Amino acid sequence: MNGTALVTNECQRGAIGDEALWPDLASAAAPMVPVLARLVAAARASGVAVAHFVAVRRADLRGANRNAPLFEVSLRARSLVEGTSAVELIPELGPSSTDLVFPKTHGIASLRSTGLDAALRNLDVDTIVITGVSVNVAIPALVFEAVNLGYRVVIPRDAVAGVPPSYASDVVRRSLSLVASIVSTEELIAGWTR
Repeated sequence: MNGTALVTNECQRGAIGDEALWPDLASAAAPMVPVLARLVAAARASGVAVAHFVAVRRADLRGANRNAPLFEVSLRARSLVEGTSAVELIPELGPSSTDLVFPKTHGIASLRSTGLDAALRNLDVDTIVITGVSVNVAIPALVFEAVNLGYRVVIPRDAVAGVPPSYASDVVRRSLSLVASIVSTEELIAGWTR
């Protein structure tokens, strides 16, 4: 489906997988994983571009963000380091050989600085489906950045997660719905398979 891209955020082993640095987030994301896997498979089958953001730090941590408590957690644990399994996508998502994978080496939301914005524009994408974690921090930042860059944004409410789940639901319903279209995974898949 030309014009649309599906973006997953930090759906990696060190965030929500078997090496999760934040167990509460991994637990909250567990019901989302099979839903997101189905959505990613449907996107690929329908010709929707699929891109993944993974948080990655250099092995020596040189240049790593230290300006927020969130970053300090991963730095202390020496987690999310390049070349380790913690930066790999969770197996349910692939990646497929057609997927684009963008390391986020700094900051919270990085459409522009990672190169994803340029890649999406080269693919004539004007609508981004944002999925993954967390609704607490990165998902809102990505949504606002995408809107500010001129993209239409769609959020499948059952393909994002945060802690606690009730808070994440409120953020989607009360805040993100003001700047993005909120749908279900089933609605998206139905639209792609028509």
